[in-house]
Amino acid sequence: MQIREALPADAAAACIVLKRSIAELCIADHRNDPSILARWLGNKTHENFCAWVNQPDNSVLVAIEDQDILAVGSVTDAGTIGLNYVSPDARFRGVSRALLRALEVRAGERGNHRCNLTSTETGMTNSPQTTLPSSSSQPFGFGYALMSPRPRTEVASALSAAAVARVAAPAAAAAISRSWLTLSISASPV
Repeated sequence: MQIREALPADAAAACIVLKRSIAELCIADHRNDPSILARWLGNKTHENFCAWVNQPDNSVLVAIEDQDILAVGSVTDAGTIGLNYVSPDARFRGVSRALLRALEVRAGERGNHRCNLTSTETGMTNSPQTTLPSSSSQPFGFGYALMSPRPRTEVASALSAAAVARVAAPAAAAAISRSWLTLSISASPV
């Protein structure tokens, strides 16, 4: 597997990965509700992907293997991780973890000491080891704190025991939706 800069020519394959990841892996979040899916998938278009790639303050990266796109991620120069989606075909192979690390490296190269990642509940509950790695494993020593609009006990019960130990922040932040969690990544361990 290799992680590289996305190109406008990647748009068709990248949009398929984005849409399949959301539709097939994030069922706990959209609950197969057509209106939620339509809103979530609505901006995953060829035109928007090309705009994200060409946006000067944004880095879009893709994980590839044998020329197939396995995952798509993005980070702004301000340190906001906007995308981190993996193909259902590449799930549980460390692809998302590798992509997240590459996004963190890019954020660090751009001078960030703090990143923000908004994760779906699916992302937090299905692989907390990917979204909540130990700070010592991160290239820039990023630590993790969880903020949620939902009660701390409800969030904690949704996470694995290993991830619960990393939950340091009280329930906070404005609700994006009741199933979204905001993960704040900082340079100092939490």
